[in-house]
Amino acid sequence: MTRIRPFSDEQSRLLVNLGQRYEVWIDAERALAALPYDLRRKTVGEREYLYRIFDRGGNGRSLGAMTPELEARFLAYRAEKEALKERIKGLRPALAESAALYRALRLPLLSSDAGPILRECDRRALLGSHLLVVGTNAIAAYMAEANSRIDLPDETEDFDLAWVAQTQDEEKRVWEMLKAVDPTFTVNIERDFQARNARAYEVELLVAPSRAGTLGGRDQPRPVPLPEQEWLLLGRPVDHVIGCRDGSPARIVAPDPRWFALHKLWMAAQAKRNPLKRPKDRLQGLALLDAVAQAMPHYLMDAAFEKELPDELAPHFEEWRDLSGPSEAADW
Repeated sequence: MTRIRPFSDEQSRLLVNLGQRYEVWIDAERALAALPYDLRRKTVGEREYLYRIFDRGGNGRSLGAMTPELEARFLAYRAEKEALKERIKGLRPALAESAALYRALRLPLLSSDAGPILRECDRRALLGSHLLVVGTNAIAAYMAEANSRIDLPDETEDFDLAWVAQTQDEEKRVWEMLKAVDPTFTVNIERDFQARNARAYEVELLVAPSRAGTLGGRDQPRPVPLPEQEWLLLGRPVDHVIGCRDGSPARIVAPDPRWFALHKLWMAAQAKRNPLKRPKDRLQGLALLDAVAQAMPHYLMDAAFEKELPDELAPHFEEWRDLSGPSEAADW
């Protein structure tokens, strides 16, 4: 069995406090993001108009000649926007304090590159409903779920997202999110499911066949539907706020740890998988199933769960059970 080290009481309290402070802050950020980019008065000839502005370049459209109703709308917008900015400004010190303590207490960390992407996803209400974090970045969230340190690497130099929306929404676009984080992101012409920025940080978009049709037709990157991604839609996702190496917080919503672990074991057995990645996949899969058995009793791995397993995954679950030994069997 993989050795896990439970977090101290101080670490556990900090995780709760960070999550609570982050949630209050991101609610305000979402409210600000939901407002128009800007409303401005413009004089054209002898008349004054109200314009809705879409971007920094000043592009927009007229809402009509100024009337008492539009004047009231303009003033209400200005007041609400200013109030939200002040609220966000006031919330940042406490959030930064918790994030700094998180790092000082040596809790699992994400790379500094992952943080801005996750925060922008959350600001746009994409996490959980439209995107899940998959790949090694999810490990930190599983440690938080287990309230324990798992002896595994908890960050990576690239970033994997899975598109999971059940219905199409052209307003929820991955490409706009990435470009808002870093305008240097471009699609890899040789692997159009992957975006890369000027620092060579890579973001890959994955999708299950059942969700491929909900991705906007003009959105990018363009993932290839993979049947094995269907497994990551099953069960109950984990949802935690994690600290980054630069001292900032970010929220992760990741697949059910049982299905994620079995998916990793399946990948490790695939001959087409990069041979340099297969040992890590196997190590992560086995260690995460161990952590579920030891520290996540709310994720059952009983006979009912075993009956749900498809033929491709059942042998990997049996292998883990054999490796774990009879002493842990009673805890499943």
